[in-house]
Amino acid sequence: MRRRSLFAAGAAATVAGAAAVSTLPAWARTDGDSEAGAAQAWESEEQWGLWEDGDYTLYNNLWGEGWNYQRIWANSHADWGVRADHPNTGGIKSYPNVSYTLGRNVWEMGDVQSSFRLSLPGAADGLAYNTAYDIWGNGHDHEIMLWMNWSGPVGPIGGQVTTVSVGGHTWDYHQGSNGANEVYSFLIHEHTSAATVDIAPIAQWLVEQGHMPEVRIDQIQLGWEITSAAGGFDFTVDDYSLSV
Repeated sequence: MRRRSLFAAGAAATVAGAAAVSTLPAWARTDGDSEAGAAQAWESEEQWGLWEDGDYTLYNNLWGEGWNYQRIWANSHADWGVRADHPNTGGIKSYPNVSYTLGRNVWEMGDVQSSFRLSLPGAADGLAYNTAYDIWGNGHDHEIMLWMNWSGPVGPIGGQVTTVSVGGHTWDYHQGSNGANEVYSFLIHEHTSAATVDIAPIAQWLVEQGHMPEVRIDQIQLGWEITSAAGGFDFTVDDYSLSV
């Protein structure tokens, strides 16, 4: 999906509002407070709020039209989440994510593998989102999306091309363009909130099949494309790893 570059946003956004430390444990919160991220080391409600944890960047990324409210919090790149409340008006409002920049040619990626464990809201009226890896090639010219689960009226860009088993999972593969870049979307057959994905073979399969040129793989992101979350919902990364 088309969205503001992490690096452009970092240059334009103030990281103020990005460093607030909560002193209240979950049990001390009032009924109106979310327990998600109660002991966070960082939080932000800023549109482009970001925080660096070593080689990783956490990014609030409210990039779509019509967004209402979103608070991102984090203790580390492996322990973070968001509280989102966006109207049920269609169109992606945000992509809060954790990002790592690889900067290697697709054939020189090595054994790039990622694992995650998430806590997600159940299906509900006014809720539409997908959990996805967003992997960028040659800056933001090529976009590989790995849909791990989704809820509500959401779908990929472009029609289905084939079904493929690669990277440890079976996917429906879609391809299209959002007007700014090519989008290669893999929709997992069995929705999951905890999995391990071999990313390198997926990118290399795209090149082998002639779908994508031989690009440099840059940002590897994991997060949620949130279309609507009317009334407020919590999305949490309980564990995350990326081996490169």
